[in-house]
Amino acid sequence: MLVKTFQAATMAEALRQVKAELGPDAMILSTKKEKQGGILGFFSKQVIKVTAAIDPHRPAPPPPAVVRERPERERTAKEEFENSMLAPLARELRELRERVEQLSRREEEQRQRQPEAPAAGEESGKPGEVAGINLNNIPRQDLEEIKKLLLNTLTRNQGGDVVQTVQWADSGSGQPSQETPAMAADGEEVTPLARELERQGIDHEVMDKIIATINTLPAEQEEQSISGRLGAAFGRLIKFTGMLRLKKNAPRIIALVGPTGVGKTTTTAKLAAMYALNRGSKVALVTMDIFRVGAVEQLKTYTKIMGIPLEVASTPKELERAVERHADCDLILVDTAGRSHKDTEKLDEMKVFLEGIQSDIYLCLSATTKDRELEEILKRFSVFEVSKVVFTKLDECESFGCIVNLLLKANLQIAYFTTGQRVPEDIEVATSDKLAELILKGAEA
Repeated sequence: MLVKTFQAATMAEALRQVKAELGPDAMILSTKKEKQGGILGFFSKQVIKVTAAIDPHRPAPPPPAVVRERPERERTAKEEFENSMLAPLARELRELRERVEQLSRREEEQRQRQPEAPAAGEESGKPGEVAGINLNNIPRQDLEEIKKLLLNTLTRNQGGDVVQTVQWADSGSGQPSQETPAMAADGEEVTPLARELERQGIDHEVMDKIIATINTLPAEQEEQSISGRLGAAFGRLIKFTGMLRLKKNAPRIIALVGPTGVGKTTTTAKLAAMYALNRGSKVALVTMDIFRVGAVEQLKTYTKIMGIPLEVASTPKELERAVERHADCDLILVDTAGRSHKDTEKLDEMKVFLEGIQSDIYLCLSATTKDRELEEILKRFSVFEVSKVVFTKLDECESFGCIVNLLLKANLQIAYFTTGQRVPEDIEVATSDKLAELILKGAEA
């Protein structure tokens, strides 16, 4: 057995020496740290000593087999297509074709059982046949399945716009007719748009108002997509405030209020970045959130990056003085502490704070909240004169009907949507087109 000691400044260097001289099969017997050199114990350097051993008579391991990589075969046009973004559409068309072929075979078998030939000169495309298939002999359930497959394929192929569908008559004629919309329990027609609005959780009363507004749109807007017409209806029914308008000779003061956990602090930072960094406005931040652990430090980090001042106010007087110190700013944003909508005492206390400054109250609400809870939160926060609302956490939602329900029922103005945690990217001005896109997002998925 060959034993040898190696010395290096670091463990990694010592192990490299062991491997280089004794090979990868060497065994480490011991490791030790020592100090060398210096004067009277000072200025000495630490070194690593590694003792390793190897059996010189041990046969060397066979060299690893050489694995030759096969050159990657160039994909054919068919394989490129199947791996492209059109693959889902291709699969649906393939399923549809297979289904039609299956029904064609079934029709041929039925013809063989009933060998009556058509009269001479009679056209093969007689009533009851489509593309040579007798629709009378095909079960209605199968026809409905084909119709759904075709509708889904055409809808996605045309960018999500609703296409005209075919409804097979019950009279047995087999003739395709224009779609007959489904009927609601009260006998009224249910259109595809109404079904999607209902699926998104929009109340029937609100839905009726939306559809009635769409029906009154000018004739030139009939050429728009469903999303465009829905956006036009939202533009008539809901107040979208657009970009924040700053004053000329005084600062615009915005106080953000709302229940705990809706993202007020992050939204405050996003608004500050939007106006300070993107528009070059002079912005100051004031926080009243001294109760939540890390809230002040979080804003300090944001304001340091943006290069804007931050004030902390724990009393109404401190809040007033903080606003006065930044009277030369274009925009002052006040981040309040999150309060449970059921804690009326804390809400009244916050109201006293804000009464000393002339501010617009922006109510932050999470889009993940249920309709009934949103209505209750709005009712409790009505102790403030709510100017506008901001809906947060849209990225965590699957349905957005609650937004439409609250805005229409309470006649609220909406200012912004937030869609994530990134500052300042994940905030945008709320618009009617964006809301329509959110509502119809599920239909296109």
